[in-house]
Formats: sequence, structure tokens, C-alpha cells
Amino acid sequence: MDTTLQDPLVGQELDGRYRIEARIAVGGMATVYRAVDTRLDRVLALKVMHQSLASDAAFVERFIREAKSVARLAHANVVAVYDQGADGSHVYLAMEYVSGCTLRDVLRGRGALHPRAALDILEPVLAALGAAHRAGFVHRDMKPENVLIGDDGRVKVADFGLVRAVDTNTSASTGSVLGTVSYLAPEQIEHGTADTRADVYACGVVLYEMLTGAKPHGGSTPAQVLYQHLNEDVPPPSALAPGVAPELDALVASATARAVEARPADAVALLSASRAVRAALTDDQLDAVPPQAKEDLSAGSENRTAVVPRPSAAPDDQDQLNHTSRLELPQEPPRQERHRRGGRGGRGRLPRRGIVTIAAAVLLAIALGVGVWYISVGQFTEVPPVLRKTQAEAEKKLHGAGLDVKVVNEFSDVIPKGKVIGSKPGPGERIRDTGTVTIRVSQGRPRAEVPNVVGMPLAEAKRKIADQGLTVGKVTGRFSSETAQGSVLSTSPAPDSVRRPETPVSMVVSKGRPVDIPDVVGDSVDEARSTLEDEGFKVKIAERQVFSEEDKGSVAEQSPSADDEGAKGDTVTLTVSKGVQMVEVPDVTGMNVDDAKAELEDAGFEVDVEKALLFPGDKVQDQSVEGGDEAPKGSTITIRTKGGVF
Repeated sequence: MDTTLQDPLVGQELDGRYRIEARIAVGGMATVYRAVDTRLDRVLALKVMHQSLASDAAFVERFIREAKSVARLAHANVVAVYDQGADGSHVYLAMEYVSGCTLRDVLRGRGALHPRAALDILEPVLAALGAAHRAGFVHRDMKPENVLIGDDGRVKVADFGLVRAVDTNTSASTGSVLGTVSYLAPEQIEHGTADTRADVYACGVVLYEMLTGAKPHGGSTPAQVLYQHLNEDVPPPSALAPGVAPELDALVASATARAVEARPADAVALLSASRAVRAALTDDQLDAVPPQAKEDLSAGSENRTAVVPRPSAAPDDQDQLNHTSRLELPQEPPRQERHRRGGRGGRGRLPRRGIVTIAAAVLLAIALGVGVWYISVGQFTEVPPVLRKTQAEAEKKLHGAGLDVKVVNEFSDVIPKGKVIGSKPGPGERIRDTGTVTIRVSQGRPRAEVPNVVGMPLAEAKRKIADQGLTVGKVTGRFSSETAQGSVLSTSPAPDSVRRPETPVSMVVSKGRPVDIPDVVGDSVDEARSTLEDEGFKVKIAERQVFSEEDKGSVAEQSPSADDEGAKGDTVTLTVSKGVQMVEVPDVTGMNVDDAKAELEDAGFEVDVEKALLFPGDKVQDQSVEGGDEAPKGSTITIRTKGGVF
């Protein structure tokens, strides 16, 4: 039964212009229809947002962003967007109609592709993404469903609905991970961020799927797939399809490296590496039939598919972004006819001098050509791919290409010990003959074992920790009657646990048996120092002095106080008294009692009020300290009221 007949939009005309003829596909955000632009009389694809999402401003904004973003990508391998608009509750995009199928349809029908066909499809996809990356955009949802293969053989990338500018916030603003689970890069899952290398990762997964007919990570739930993306490397395609060449294994491994910095920088770099791999493979390797193929894909088969890029010469970076690729059946090469002209007595004979002149010109042209070739190409060598090869294998391959090798060792969470993490220059890049390629060789996962320093003196414990490649963290003290003062009581992390290098190790150090601190407040400084030092404490005199009830020059405060416990060797800080602070007493006679009391308290005095027993008044008659005299701050001033008339 044709489900399009049940779709209420089929047969309708949107915006008075687009007549919908049939439903093509249904996605998570929108439904795609085949429609006719009645103004321009052309067939196009109309992408209409689901009405349940059209009321969500964020989804509408993302939908419109697709139109604006893709409209800027004028590239033969990108599905063009013609128009964007809304008709009532129907928000739509008008796009180029590609009559054909998706890469997903091809994989369902064939199971797996031979390497030549896989590369023929991958390279125009990378050319399209390269144009997007150079324009400052990331696709973020690369998968076989978004690769269209037209009936005319052209390969196009569709559905830039999740596209976002590289220099804007590339994290998922809603807190959810955008994209399709099987093709998400680890950083998209863990941090919600994506740059050009997230597209590179997805293309590596797509290449794996084309070569093997299966996705690299599987599971019964999306969570299981996400976990594998985060914690497991994409396996080499040859593990599932034994005929796949090691160079293709390396290409997939490079593109799907879990460490984002280990991947090619963008689709242009991956396209360069793909072409280098293609050039390094033999015809037999390119046409190897994978075990998962559902039909004969051998070189002689009528069903063999190949992408023929135009122009055929290797383009530079800009050409890689602008060339057009199409999927075509191989054609029978034309017969070559040989024609001979001239000969003895023939009409083509030339005088001897003319022959010499022509020969000299030819030789000069050849010499110039060789010179230009040598300057531009001949003195350079392409760096072969050595990712994940053992150090010995990598050195042999690079030496075989006439290059010197420098080895740098470093730890890696991803690449097994002894295998190559990467090279500089990278695979496919050109380097002068006999130049030096630096390879980074994995020492395996970085590990450092926390030494057991319990019971050791602190200085020795610090040396032991540093010797293991760890750092000394926070050191705190604790009283202990059993462990000698200055020796380590415990560490965090615990002894014998394994941590990354440079991890800080905190220690608790014994302060020895607790000792009571003598009370020296009120003593002279010399007496206080002697008392404390006799008990094993160090003494420090504070720079500031304070007013106090203690005599000037004696100890006003001590820290720690006599109520605390200390350890021998601890420092006790003494603060010296400046004596009692004298303050001028305000004259409050004749004032209202409440006002007088407030003024004296503001000056720093305590106030005592004495009133007459009979007929007390409310005015101050006299005060215990005359106004203008000084009294110790905090002392009590007595004020007396005047009695009333008898």
C-alpha cells in the first residue's frame, strides 16, 4: 500500500508555489517530499518540519539555519537549498531533488563494497565536507543516510540540519547530544562539543561500514554504543574483512582516533590521506571482494561501481574542494591506433639539419621538463602512513621511502605500547628526499605507582614520591603518640595505588605527642620567650601592638592560646601590649540623661546613672570624671541627676 496516499500534504500546494507529489522519506525532524516548483516548472525536494516541532522556536531556528548555511556552500557535491519559508504551521526548505538512492540503500543491497568503490564514494563526500570546513561549518551528523547517490552517478551530501559555525559555541545548548549514536565522536558524547574533527571521525566510521558491511560498535541499547565509542577503539576493517589492505586499516584508525588531536585536522586533510592510500594500493587490493558482499563486485563484474573524479589529475587543496565527482560504470577503453609517418623516400623526410634542430629542441624541452618536475615534485617524497605500526615496522617503511627517522616516546591512553601514535609530517604530506620524519611511539598508558612512605621522615617521603613521577600535594599535621614527630602517618592516594604521572599525593605527618602550651599573657616579652622555649616551642613576636589592660611592653595576646595543645617545635606568636588606651571624656553636664549616656558610650565608656531619691530630675548635674580629662577606654563614668523643687 502506498503510504504517501495517507499523507495529508500529498496533493497540496504550499505557499501558492510548491505542489507536493509524493513522500520520499521521514526523519526525526522533518518529512521530505518530491514536489514541483510551479513558478519555475522544476522538480525539487521539499523538506517540511514536523508540526509537533514547528511550535518550538529552537527547532525552527535550527531548521532555518540549515537553509542559510547550505545556501553558502556552492559545491557540486552538496545538495543545494533553493528557498526557505512557512505556510501556516508548515515550515519548509526547498532543495535540489536527487533522483537515486542513499548510501544506506547501497549498503543494504550489497552488504559491503570493495575498496575502490568505498574510496570512490568517500572522496566526493570529503570534498563536500572540505568545502563546508573551509567555509567555517561543521556538519555534525554524517552517516550513510545523508550520502545521496544520484541516478547520474553524482555523490552528494545532504541534511546540514545540525550544521554550526566552527567559531561559535559548538556544544549542544540544550544539554543533549546532537547527531546519530553510531557515528558520534567521543568528544560529542562526553562534552557535547564538535569541530571539523567530529566530521572526520564520522567519515572514518562510514568508511569502516563500507569496507565491512557492519558498524564498528554495536549493542542492544544506545548507551552501550556510546560507551564503546568512549572506551574502545574502532577495530581495523581487516579484522572483519581479511582482504582489506593495511593502508586502509591505518586510514580508518587515523580518522577514528579517540584522541581528537590524533585525527586529521579536517575533511581536506583526510581527503589528501585517502588519495595517498589509493595511490599506494594495487589494483588487486582496490578490487578485493569483501566476504560480506552480497553480489559480485570483482573487477570484471558488470555491477562494479567506481567514482571517476574530474579532472583526473591530482588537484591542489582548492581543487579538492571544487572538483565534481560522479558514480559511473567503467567504460571499455578505446582502442589505440598506431600511425607511422615518414620513412625512407617518404614525403615526411626532413633535411639532416632540421632533424638535428628538432632533436635539440626536444632534448631541451625534456631537460626543462625534468628540471621543473624535480623542483616541484621530484625532490619530494610523500610520507607513507605508519599509524599504529610497530616502531620497527614504521622505521623500515620510512627508511624504504628514503627518509630518516627520529623517534619520540610518549604515553598514550589509546595507542598500544610500542605502536606509532602519529608522525610529523603526517601521512600523504610531502617532504624533501632524505628528510627526517618524527614518529611518536606509544609507551602505553601513563602509570605511576604511589610509594609506601608511611613512617618515613617527610623529606625522604617527598623524594620517594618525586622519583615515581608524582607530585607532592597538601601536607597536614596530626598528633600521634605512636609515630615520631615529622614522620608520615598516611597518604592519599593510598600506597601501591596506580595513578597518572604528576598526580599530587597528599600526606598527613605526625606532630608527635601533644604538649600543653604555657599561659604567658601578662608576662614580659623576655619572660614569655624563656618559658615557651624551655617547653620546646619556637617564639615569634608580632609586628603589630595592641591596647590592652596588660602593662605596656608585656604580652597582651598569644596564638595558639593556653587552652590549645601544641607539639614541640610549633611556633607561638606573641602580641605586645601598648598599655591601656586613654580617651578624652566628653562634658555632658546639663544634658538630658539619655543624650549624655549615648555620647559617653559612643566615646567608648561604660555609663552608670545615679538619680536623686526624691523628685529626681532628668538633667545631668555632674559626672565622675570631669569633661576634658582622660580616662581608660572601656572604664565606667558615673553621671548624677539634679533633684526637683521641694
